[in-house]
Amino acid sequence: MKINKINRLALINGYILDGSENMEPAADKVILIDGDTIKAITDRDEWESSDTKQSYEVYDLNGRYVMPGLINMHVHLAGNGKPQKKQRDNAALVGKIMSTALTRRIAYNMVKGFAKLELLSGVTTIRTVGGLADFDTRCRTDIENGRCIGPRIIAANEGISVPGGHMAGSVAIAATTVDEALAQVDRAAKQKVDIIKLMITGGVLDAKAKGVPGELKMQPDMINAVCGRAHKLGYKVAAHVESTEGVRAALANGVDSIEHGAKPDEEIISLFKEKNAFLTTTISPALPYALFDRSISHASEVEQFNGNIVFEGIVECSKAAIANGIPVALGNDVGCPYITQYNFWRELYYFSRYAGVSNAFALHTATQVNAGLAGIGDITGTVAPGMKAELIVTQDNPLDNLCALRNVDCVMAGGNIIDKPEFKRNANVDRELDKMI
Repeated sequence: MKINKINRLALINGYILDGSENMEPAADKVILIDGDTIKAITDRDEWESSDTKQSYEVYDLNGRYVMPGLINMHVHLAGNGKPQKKQRDNAALVGKIMSTALTRRIAYNMVKGFAKLELLSGVTTIRTVGGLADFDTRCRTDIENGRCIGPRIIAANEGISVPGGHMAGSVAIAATTVDEALAQVDRAAKQKVDIIKLMITGGVLDAKAKGVPGELKMQPDMINAVCGRAHKLGYKVAAHVESTEGVRAALANGVDSIEHGAKPDEEIISLFKEKNAFLTTTISPALPYALFDRSISHASEVEQFNGNIVFEGIVECSKAAIANGIPVALGNDVGCPYITQYNFWRELYYFSRYAGVSNAFALHTATQVNAGLAGIGDITGTVAPGMKAELIVTQDNPLDNLCALRNVDCVMAGGNIIDKPEFKRNANVDRELDKMI
């Protein structure tokens, strides 16, 4: 693996997938890059006769495919996705991790390592939605200042939950009152976060009985108050929601994006449109609980039953959103069991397989659409002059098979070019997930 700074680089002899909805491989084009920006895209014949040709270093794609870097809209940077045979006490674990200066330093270095892993796998932007202390904003700043390499980070730091709520005490603060929740919004603002994250319902593992995943935990008055304060400060609000009741409460009280989703009804579709909200589809985390044999997932009968409800709800919500013109983003909820920091490409595959979209639409969603919904569509998400040179290169065409994204040959981001990125994979995770392809 080689990491080099980009000065002036000309990408030749490749096929461009520009990230647009109806993208087709474009041949006989040359992409001219200055530092971290695409300066121009020119015809090959024009390039060959150009007076400036000698001032560019040539990077020969040799018939490979170049496209925008992927954008993962739902990441927990503190998680590695390693499967567990039994549930852990996440709050106790985080308490131990954060208890001393040494363990905090080790944990922060782990977070930086996971951010780098996202980049090496072809993800050039991540949106974090619940993390340890202020680690996500610190990592964002370290990357921006060149102290480490990683993707662009749109950071929430710790989410806001309630006592007994989803991820309370681990990657979310448990607010017992509205005032405590508002205080956490103000604290996050001082940390210079980019978004606010709420944990409104429980999740698959929070439910103790069949048929009740996504139980409403955060009351509407707290949701409304947090959204009001966040919007006043200029922040969008993303919310963990895994039930129809929760989606309704979230949208009615000002949430800007539903993370995960649930089976929608007509009222919910209307609320999405009325509130100009979007859905972040995350098929990956529910899939192992729903579709793996329990001897593999180590899920209880209750967890598998509820996993099916959540899995089907997320897929139905995604399909309904697409059918009704509601914007859909893609994220894979990194950190959940079997969801690693290098496997975002699988979310595109699941989106195509289970939501029934084309490979091109899945890639378009993970690039141009995600960029727009993240508020950065003017700088990344497409291959075009003036955009950041945040690009990936694959040997095969992902429009034919999204598995082409599994191994990227090259990543460009932050003015760096990373040739033949290498990283350690979890063989057990890959083996079991590959059975779903």
